[in-house]
Amino acid sequence: MHDFSVFQTVPKIVFGNGAIDSLGDEAKRLGATKTVVVTDPGLVKARVHEPAMAALEDAGLNPALYQDVESDPKLEVVDSCLDFIRSHGADLVVGLGGGSAMDISKAAAIMVKNEGPINKYAGVNLVPGPGLPTILVPTTAGTGSEVTSIAVLTDTKNRIKVGVVSDYMFANTALLDPRLTLGLPPHVTAFTGLDALVHAIESYTGRMSSFITEVLALKALKLIAGNLRLAYADGSNIDARSNMLKASLLAGMAFGNTQTAGAHACALAIGEKYHIPHGIATSLMLPSIMSFNSIAVPEKYAKIAEAFGENINGLGRMDQADLAIKAIVRLIRDTGFTLGLENYNVSKEEIPEIAKGAMGAARLWKNNPRHCTEEQVCNIFANSFES
Repeated sequence: MHDFSVFQTVPKIVFGNGAIDSLGDEAKRLGATKTVVVTDPGLVKARVHEPAMAALEDAGLNPALYQDVESDPKLEVVDSCLDFIRSHGADLVVGLGGGSAMDISKAAAIMVKNEGPINKYAGVNLVPGPGLPTILVPTTAGTGSEVTSIAVLTDTKNRIKVGVVSDYMFANTALLDPRLTLGLPPHVTAFTGLDALVHAIESYTGRMSSFITEVLALKALKLIAGNLRLAYADGSNIDARSNMLKASLLAGMAFGNTQTAGAHACALAIGEKYHIPHGIATSLMLPSIMSFNSIAVPEKYAKIAEAFGENINGLGRMDQADLAIKAIVRLIRDTGFTLGLENYNVSKEEIPEIAKGAMGAARLWKNNPRHCTEEQVCNIFANSFES
């Protein structure tokens, strides 16, 4: 057995207030002559796309705007975006938005140079070759999609979410400007921030973790512990916004190399069936997954408790681990979040069916710190009800 780890991320990261102004220069560096900006109607309504369009126009790059991305986007959105890119003769794609806009950008850019349909590439490293160059610009501090090589898409026919994972999906540049996140409403700040939290925890405690990903994930956890409440309480706090964007970025770099784990496997099973947004679904599953996993990696849970400022001195390992779970639950509640699957139209009678669905995400369970049977997954779901 080989005992080595591999770490990959995007070749260039541009971070800071005003970073969006360098978008035109960055696109030209990548050889662009015509660009398409991929985003969603909400961001266009809030005019968040305007600085990106202006930077590209100033650079003479004739940007066209594709704004039909939905949340949890369907496979068909990739086809629609692909047609748009081709009809404008674009040679570079800018993904601007949350995870959905960035995932559609990655998938559509790949499909410009590879035979469709996109779902034949669902799985790991099945894409034959590179697509168009991409620059990804997050407007939420959550998914970390700007530095991952995965696009998650909804297959409505089979009622499942599919993940296309390929080294060709890494962006050429991740460009992060905290100012673009200032307009996020509190509830979106909360559930995107909690999504980054789950990414950091599952990467840090996972079987696939390495010395590099552990450093990134632990730093992300400390940033989230110190800043999510501040960003939620006062959306204009640019320091808190900047720190949350850093946390999301670092967590993305970490889990992009390790995968996530059980909370995401369970979230995929309930997200599609009950139309629960991804960041909410992962947070709903996190406390019971952490309780299940804690006996496998108690020393890592102790470090999580410390990252959240808990005093673990003089306590046994499992008591330290319990403090980590309590600190996480407190953060979830402090950001106005309601736990308990019963509050999201899930009924206990449906547990066996959704547990079966969750077990299907073998790629994610492989990274879970504790081996899990279907019966144990049923218990994890049962423990995710508050009443």
